[in-house]
Amino acid sequence: LNIFDIEDIEMESGKKAEVVLASKSQITNAIEKYMSSRSTEIAAQDFDKESLKNEDFENLVEEIDLNVSNSPVVRLINSLIRQALKMGASDIHIEPFEKKLRVRVRIDGELQEILTPSKHTQSAIVTRVKIIAGMNIAEKRLPQDGRIEFKIDNTTVDLRISVMPTVYGEKVVMRLLDRSNFLKSKGELGFTEHNMEMFNSILDSPNGVILVTGPTGSGKTTTLYAALNELNTMNKNIITVEDPVEYKIEGINQVQVNTKAGLLFSTGLRSILRQDPDIIMVGEIRDEETAEIAVRAAITGHLVISTLHTNDAPSTIMRLIDMGVKPFLVAASLRGIVAQRLVKRICTNCKTAHEATEAEKKLLEVTGDTTIYKGRGCPKCFYTGYSGRIAIHEVLKVDKEIREAIQSGEGIDRITEISRKTGMTTLKDNCRELVLSGITSIEEYSRVIYKLD
Repeated sequence: LNIFDIEDIEMESGKKAEVVLASKSQITNAIEKYMSSRSTEIAAQDFDKESLKNEDFENLVEEIDLNVSNSPVVRLINSLIRQALKMGASDIHIEPFEKKLRVRVRIDGELQEILTPSKHTQSAIVTRVKIIAGMNIAEKRLPQDGRIEFKIDNTTVDLRISVMPTVYGEKVVMRLLDRSNFLKSKGELGFTEHNMEMFNSILDSPNGVILVTGPTGSGKTTTLYAALNELNTMNKNIITVEDPVEYKIEGINQVQVNTKAGLLFSTGLRSILRQDPDIIMVGEIRDEETAEIAVRAAITGHLVISTLHTNDAPSTIMRLIDMGVKPFLVAASLRGIVAQRLVKRICTNCKTAHEATEAEKKLLEVTGDTTIYKGRGCPKCFYTGYSGRIAIHEVLKVDKEIREAIQSGEGIDRITEISRKTGMTTLKDNCRELVLSGITSIEEYSRVIYKLD
């Protein structure tokens, strides 16, 4: 151990150096993690210097070859995507303002600023993104959408790109889908043992409608794909209609919605019924027509799996009826509902325990001494106190009593009461379990119950 090297590090950094034992792989991972952001900053600086050589910034695109791999703007975009992937981001936002450009990434559901390139680099950055997405680079007045399979560092990433004109120029949002990390097994979805038993029981149904519900970004698609992957056997004909097809699964016939060509969920679903399907997956039930076809397909012997945007499992029943599906058809076809949300996990590297205050115990509806946890914030979690997310679930299995309640026109409160008696654990209860077991925080619990109430 060289004490002079340690002193040099302390003098250069102006901070106290702590000596720790680390393996070669740990050191390599740390360098990759913390230097990726630095490489993005360097790429932005290089691009800024390159663009400053040109006085006419409007013609910057013509001066820099946006397709050459060593072009500054190409290096910047590649580095930006690379850094976002390393940080576990789901989206990249490139936002123009009057005097600056801002780049933010969404990690665990929240946006964090990572870069502020010079305003005059805006045109070239947006144009480069349009090129890789196959968009019209001359069109700046209308929104555009694109999708591309992007390879970076031996990783294949699906990019869904949206460009929207604003008062200060075009705003870009890139959604990242890392194929290597998308398809999960049911065991990785965060189900409690009891909820998993109920979910498995619902999936064993030979026919009927199974719905996964929740707001945008609650992990519905991940749950659908995990279920489909398990149901995907040699003796089953599985067909999906999706918008978009998020992930291609071998052995499943997947259909992409094409609104321009007239291929909608409803028209696709009608055609699927002529394809001798055993299992049908509809990406989302958006209207009365799709709901009606899905329900009738289920009654005629098919297993139909889909999603809806509702707050919880019992309200899904009312939503179907509000969409125009007759109560007796809902009762006859519905087999089960999984409602879910995503909550942030406390970072295990900086997790600390403390005694819950009286106000916190009241919120959690517990008494006596209660220990809860939170993250202090550390370099590993980018000082947020959280690292990753986990799903909470509410699984409703439609039995005879619930079926009779639907047919007789009972309201949400009565259906919820019956469901709880027959084994349904609410989202609130599931989240409380995670708080008390130290997986998530009281702040996340408060956020979830606020949205539910």
